[in-house]
Amino acid sequence: MTTTEWITDIALILVVFRQLREDRLDLKTFLIPLGIVAYVAHTYLDSVPTAGNDLILVGALVGAGAVLGIAGGVYTRVRTVGEHTLIKAGAVSAILWVLGMGARMGFQLWTEHGGADDVARFSLAHHITSDQAWVAAFVLMALTEVVTRLATIFVRSRMLTAGQPAPASNRVAVRP
Repeated sequence: MTTTEWITDIALILVVFRQLREDRLDLKTFLIPLGIVAYVAHTYLDSVPTAGNDLILVGALVGAGAVLGIAGGVYTRVRTVGEHTLIKAGAVSAILWVLGMGARMGFQLWTEHGGADDVARFSLAHHITSDQAWVAAFVLMALTEVVTRLATIFVRSRMLTAGQPAPASNRVAVRP
């Protein structure tokens, strides 16, 4: 793994640790993880192979990313205090995040340190046509996990604030 790969993998894992401390839900909550996965996708995702069973592999890992992301969003506490929406990742959310992001990093380390032959045999036996299929599958898994987690948190925050009256500073005065 290159230094850049280590930095991006660790940065993705550390994103959730930042949220173990309750903080305001704001634009940076969305932009930091989306920026990191956008960089990873731009850097490593050249194409999505469609030959053989490549799409099945991609679909399986994208599905796993969606499940991890939605569950992580559900297990993130979302509440309002005054005019602010606050979020805090719980233990389950953090574990799911590290599991998803760590799986990709672990797979890459394993293939670089003795697992490549096993992956090649598995790929051959299951008609996965290239290593690019694995790259695409894991990158799209990470992207899906980030997007679905953030979308779940966003929807939950909107549901929470939908029934609350507007703050006094935003109300329109009505004169009889």
